[in-house]
Amino acid sequence: MTPPGSDHFNGKTFFNPGGPAERGLLDVLRWQFSSRPARWPQWVEIAPSLPPPAPAPAGASVTATWVNHSTFLLQTAGHTLLTDPVFSARVSPVAWAGPRRVHAPGITFESLPKIDTVLLSHDHYDHCDLPSLRRLAREHQPVFVAPLGHHALLTGAGAKRIVELDWWQAHELAPDLTVTVTPSRHWSRRSAGGTNRRLWGGFYLHTAARRVWFLGDSGYDEALFRDIGRRCGAPDLALIPIGAYEPRWFMSAAHLNPAEAVLAHRDSGARQSVAMHWGTFQLTDEGREHPVQALEQARAEAGVSAESFRVLAPGESLGV
Repeated sequence: MTPPGSDHFNGKTFFNPGGPAERGLLDVLRWQFSSRPARWPQWVEIAPSLPPPAPAPAGASVTATWVNHSTFLLQTAGHTLLTDPVFSARVSPVAWAGPRRVHAPGITFESLPKIDTVLLSHDHYDHCDLPSLRRLAREHQPVFVAPLGHHALLTGAGAKRIVELDWWQAHELAPDLTVTVTPSRHWSRRSAGGTNRRLWGGFYLHTAARRVWFLGDSGYDEALFRDIGRRCGAPDLALIPIGAYEPRWFMSAAHLNPAEAVLAHRDSGARQSVAMHWGTFQLTDEGREHPVQALEQARAEAGVSAESFRVLAPGESLGV
């Protein structure tokens, strides 16, 4: 079903109010021919962790475990969620080419607890990994929540229960657990001719006592991030991307750099933030450790403590 027109849908494609985030073919070619990417390690050895136990009901808390890239395991006392699950070796249309992971997932697929809900922010390959989605659909039968336009893609992956939401729409996942799709400044495409046929966004979780914001991929927008904090409440925990940002002339419209990630943390009023979208796949020109180093500098310049905006190791958990 085609959604009605809105300030971000023209009847055929979605768009960012105030200007596009996507780049055209000429921009892509300019980047490819001028790119001087830093050298990444071929492999970083890590020891996958076992998932932590679910929070006790009396604690009314949320535990977030960084698996890799933008994949988090989120656990409440009675519900378990995965964001943008990616467990494959590559994020690409084909299994034999494209960006290859440089470390194992911090939690193996086989170690996952029963997943009740999958949150899918948009259709790019480093967020929408069909082999992972197919396996989740087959082995866990979760509810899949995504922005508008993803129904056919998810049905093709075997999903049986699908909830599509527009920006600012909410859905009750369980008693005392609601998810809202929040706007972001990004774009979508999985194939030629498919640009912006599917909406993109982030997710805001409300429990009885906690608020968690998964920002998704986004360019920086102070007014938007402040509006999210006002409309949804200042998050107790914000999951904010810090990587895939160089060169800025090409990436700034769609990806935060670490300094902008710190601004997003402050704009939203987040009590605590955790970095994501770095260190797993080489997607852009910066080095693997550069986002973490730049985040440290940006925190210091902004007067934000390391405890307030943390970098977790794959498999590491944080409770709020």
